[in-house]
Amino acid sequence: MDDRVLALAGLGQALKQVRRIAETGQADAAVLSTCLDSVFRIDAPSPEEVYGGARNLRPGLLLLRDFLAGQGDDPQLPKLALAVTQLERRFVSDDEVAGRVHEGILAIRPRADELGASHPEVLSALGTLYAETVSQLRPKVMVQGNPHYLGQAGVVAEIRAILLAALRSAVLWRQLGGSVWDLFLRKRALQQSIEGWLD
Repeated sequence: MDDRVLALAGLGQALKQVRRIAETGQADAAVLSTCLDSVFRIDAPSPEEVYGGARNLRPGLLLLRDFLAGQGDDPQLPKLALAVTQLERRFVSDDEVAGRVHEGILAIRPRADELGASHPEVLSALGTLYAETVSQLRPKVMVQGNPHYLGQAGVVAEIRAILLAALRSAVLWRQLGGSVWDLFLRKRALQQSIEGWLD
């Protein structure tokens, strides 16, 4: 089975939460935890362990399966995913920003270990890190949603923290040899791999 599918599922899963929070102000706690934990697993020995096991990626794998079958229900999601993969190219080529993000994550990790990665204090720290580093890169990732929630500092910090998780998955996908062309040229192989991980 192709590990790249796990990174893509992680990306989709994170962005689905971004969309959900932007529209409703609420995340799925279990999915949120998987996303944010992945940010701190910098030295994980395998893609599966970045997410704490493939079972934690089930929502993302189902999302990816629907997308590849042309059954996605949110037209904003593919646009967000494309924006994050474009951002990833800029991120990995900017050593200064990548270095600051790496240092920032290492600095925040003890608090995440103590309080949990989805604790408001950790979310705030990750959101600030994103705002001070990744947000300076272009293209900027624009998130649409309910203005009532997007006007709240806590919601914005949470969205930024999850965008950091989405970027983590995009970087992992590229490290594993993933390419946007896979979605078109290797669609059948990806679908088979998704089914394998879902079994």
